Amino acid sequence: MGSLYPGDDPPAPASTEAGARITGDTEAPASPGPFVMAAATLEGDTVVNRGNEDLGQIQHIMIDVPTGRIAYAVLACGGVFGIGEKLFAVPWGALTLDADRRCFVMDIDKSRLERAPGFDKDHWPSMADPEWASAVHDYFKIRPYWNRGDLQ
Repeated sequence: MGSLYPGDDPPAPASTEAGARITGDTEAPASPGPFVMAAATLEGDTVVNRGNEDLGQIQHIMIDVPTGRIAYAVLACGGVFGIGEKLFAVPWGALTLDADRRCFVMDIDKSRLERAPGFDKDHWPSMADPEWASAVHDYFKIRPYWNRGDLQ
């Protein structure tokens, strides 16, 4: 994990309307985290569910370039050394950054995640396709960020 994570102060929950929620220690006077962080700092972070089951790791963070919003985290599950991994585009709003444990939490059963629409490293979906994007957000039960009315 990177140095942009907060220190050991008492937890203070926080949330963002359009993106990942943040729990745990949100006071970090010596760094910009957890509210502003380098994407590379988050890549490789573990994702667990509320039962603390390991769901995988963040492999990529995908930006909606026209709006400047984070659209998805690409979650990698299974496989060995990248071989046989299944990838999932998880809507950014489906994740909660747990600043204390330095991981992301997603409210989904492992078996439901395994049935989610996924892809492999050689066959990415067209993430700009509105039908695909809507289906992914529907599967994860997350309101699409482009329908929130808070875009500039």
